[in-house]
Amino acid sequence: MVFSSLQFLFLFLPVTLAAYYIVPKSWRNTLLSIASLLFYIWGGGAFVFILIGSSLVDYTAGRLVARYSAEGNERGRKLALLASLVLNLGSLGYFKYSNWIVGQLNDVAAHFGWGQIAWHNVALPIGISFFTFQSMSYTLDIARGRVEPMKSFKDFLLYVTLFPQLIAGPIVRYHELADQLVNRTATVDSFSAGAVRFAHGLFKKVVIADSIGSISDAAFSLGPDQLNTPTAWIGVLAFSMQIYFDFSGYADMAIGLGLCFGFRFPENVLRPLASISITDFWRRWHITLSAWFRDYVFIPLGGSKGTPARRMFNLFFVYILVGIWHGANWTFVAFGVFHATFLVVEAATGQNVSDPSRVRFVAARRVFYVLVIVMSLTLFRATNLSQAFDMFFNMFSFHNGAIPAAVKLTMTTRNVVLLIFAWSTWFLPPRFSTGVWLASARGPRVAVARAAVLGIALPYAGMLVATGSFQPFLYFAF
Repeated sequence: MVFSSLQFLFLFLPVTLAAYYIVPKSWRNTLLSIASLLFYIWGGGAFVFILIGSSLVDYTAGRLVARYSAEGNERGRKLALLASLVLNLGSLGYFKYSNWIVGQLNDVAAHFGWGQIAWHNVALPIGISFFTFQSMSYTLDIARGRVEPMKSFKDFLLYVTLFPQLIAGPIVRYHELADQLVNRTATVDSFSAGAVRFAHGLFKKVVIADSIGSISDAAFSLGPDQLNTPTAWIGVLAFSMQIYFDFSGYADMAIGLGLCFGFRFPENVLRPLASISITDFWRRWHITLSAWFRDYVFIPLGGSKGTPARRMFNLFFVYILVGIWHGANWTFVAFGVFHATFLVVEAATGQNVSDPSRVRFVAARRVFYVLVIVMSLTLFRATNLSQAFDMFFNMFSFHNGAIPAAVKLTMTTRNVVLLIFAWSTWFLPPRFSTGVWLASARGPRVAVARAAVLGIALPYAGMLVATGSFQPFLYFAF
């Protein structure tokens, strides 16, 4: 089920909210678990058993790891942890990467004239990359002695399946929700802040991202003979704003929904186009994913310790994994290599900074890194490396020409104004360009802004949803 759908906005959400505040507090976790499973079944169908299975694996593994640790049984502890990792990563690998791997093997076989591997494509369970990582982090943290295992499977199931962040994050660590799962309070103020944050995210997604997305989709659907420099730049600039408003819109909606039910999730997107380095970018974009790889892969590999060659290897290894996490395609591998290259250079030259006061020419750096980020997102959007290289070539070849009709049709006055507005938000102060300010600040100006969001933005976005003018979130594909 999609947040920006009629079924969610006008049926699932109001019914779930009403039931949540009607039932006794002792029933609320059970209610939310059932609602979250129904939410997943609506879009994921029978794959709900993968979700429940992943939860059972880590609930059981977590308890075994804790028990064996208390008994001093190191072998048992390692076996229980290994079982969790193998089952979770095996499931993720099969559903997400098997089609691609078999396709690559068949391409090699065809080149040498060998026989093909018979294979039926495997469907991808929605949200598997997110809930697998969230569930695994629980067992890993128990193995490290950072958290105690949960006694109630019902509460653990809610931790894994909680619908506001189930499909596309944030990836929430157990220690961030542990107390909230058993003791939380939803106040009128938190509900109000959550509703505004949700409405803000819905507007970003339905009004801005989906409108701009029609331009980028048209540009990226062109053949190489139809591309030219203006068209390539229009496509990549539109996609950069599409994915920013799409993903940050989802983050706003997820965090807002959490507040409505009394949960506080970590922030996941904080003005990535204001980055002054690629290091800074990954502290602003998909924050919970980059933190997950830092804590569970990069640091165990040795992190920034050891020889320069070892540090370089660690960065490349981790960010290639980050790229592959996003999808089974060589474009995502290239995306990871692209970012790893900048991270290695920044680390080697001392430019891996996030504090503007530590560098000179801040404005120039931000312009430079906007260009770098836009180029990397071209790899992210392209269907294959050939298309990515065609876009790069046309971006910098000064090959002028008319904008193709397919792209022109999408460049309505409304869409162009929205694209210009989207890019202009890059120049706004942080407090005005994120949903955080709307949800947390106080004062008469904030009250006016909240009223505008709820009184104008929300009804307009709702009208577009009612007319069927919405698209799935981009990160649902991951």
